[in-house]
Amino acid sequence: MHHPALCAVAVALLSALPGAQAGLYSKKSPVLQVDAKSYDRLIANSNHTSIVEFYAPWCGHCKNLQPAYEKAAKNLAGIAKVAAVDCDEDANKQFCGQMGVQGFPTLKIVRPKKGGGKPMVQDYNGQRTASGIVEAVVQAMNNHVVKVEDKSLDKFLGDKKDAPKALLFTDKGTTSSLLKSIAIDFLDVITVGQVRNNQAKAVEKFGITKFPTLILLPGGDAPAVTYDGELKKEALVTFLSQAGAPNPDPAPAKGKAAKKEKKAEKKPEKKKPSESSSAAESEPEVPTQEAPVIIDKALPIPTINSQEKLIKECLTEKSHTCVLAFVSDSGTESAKKALDSLAELSFKYAQGKRNLFPFYEVPTTINGAAPLLKALDLTNEVEIIALNARRGWWRHFEGSDFGQTMVESWIDTIRLGEGSKKKLPEGIVAISVEQPTPATPEPEADPTAAGTPDATKAATSEEPTPLTPEESATKVASESSETEATDPTPEAETAAEHDEL
Repeated sequence: MHHPALCAVAVALLSALPGAQAGLYSKKSPVLQVDAKSYDRLIANSNHTSIVEFYAPWCGHCKNLQPAYEKAAKNLAGIAKVAAVDCDEDANKQFCGQMGVQGFPTLKIVRPKKGGGKPMVQDYNGQRTASGIVEAVVQAMNNHVVKVEDKSLDKFLGDKKDAPKALLFTDKGTTSSLLKSIAIDFLDVITVGQVRNNQAKAVEKFGITKFPTLILLPGGDAPAVTYDGELKKEALVTFLSQAGAPNPDPAPAKGKAAKKEKKAEKKPEKKKPSESSSAAESEPEVPTQEAPVIIDKALPIPTINSQEKLIKECLTEKSHTCVLAFVSDSGTESAKKALDSLAELSFKYAQGKRNLFPFYEVPTTINGAAPLLKALDLTNEVEIIALNARRGWWRHFEGSDFGQTMVESWIDTIRLGEGSKKKLPEGIVAISVEQPTPATPEPEADPTAAGTPDATKAATSEEPTPLTPEESATKVASESSETEATDPTPEAETAAEHDEL
């Protein structure tokens, strides 16, 4: 039997050893480490929902939770924040008390309040498993995605007509955590909507043939731009950033707070000579939270890489104005200059929130390119044209200098309706009658992927022995000094990243 006095002495001696109280999570851990000073900036003022673990490094239950907590952090990367506070640090003890922490580990979900103000904080008392934590956080996320139906489509498109919007066409009835997080990133910048595949009017209006499909409506009369890249958070944010920059997270400090922060950075706290360097090294390093991708330079213009896409985007009877850059080899100096000029102009107009028709690169090697160029009597290795299939006209960039100034001057004449237009030859738009066979809707993604309630339930069901929820925090604290908790059974590695729309 252990004598309580001897145990207390042993704990005190261990606490005095350099590095004995190092935090559980390393700098490379996916878990964001915060403290009393950074909590407000990184968590309380965040745009996103967070889960925060309040722990002590010597706590057996905390050590048992660590693998599952880090797994949850990986699965929620880019979707929500998974953070931890070391309550054994002197600087954090008062803060942990203010947060109502009575035992370790204590987990709390912090959700931004719609409309601003102090965030909502609630205790997490669910299973101490990665799937359980992920499910709870996903369910707690704010949902700013607008459900759009046939009857509400016109209203959705008509509200703030000049402001950009994004629409996801999907065969799912629920909203994914990935789409929720994107709507949060672009809140008050781009209105994000979701349309079910059974809304025939909306599907037909935008010519959707597969699900999911994401389209961007830049605003005004500018035509929709279809996303054809990977369904990954970073790639989707990059695509939507053409119409507006995402909200930074955490938001930059303002006013006096910013000045104080700068002052604090300039004058770091001096260490007392008595403090050993080894003790300083033992302090856990706080990793910087990844900010949303903010585009501050021009992206390459999208490439039309098939005849079907060329028809769909620019050559149907309903197609609006397109600017097409036909290049035989994009690596040549003249091709690079033309494509760079168009990319810079596209970025310039997007940042200025001005209506702009889409620009596309079209390799002359794709089917359909050569007949179109021949019909228009164009033979150079680089040709830039604007065409409007719906109205039956086209215009040719006649200059040999593909610099930005010259190309912009030419585009301005089109935007202003100046100069003469040529009539499209017979048969060019007629191709649109022969619509390509609609693609078979892609099969629904594996429901065991993380990010949906089904996913987390599936992940939980595959665990050999689900961990029973721990007792109340107070009881945990009292028992942890007497006995070590049993390690939880590892979860099956079935959880995937939140890359599902």
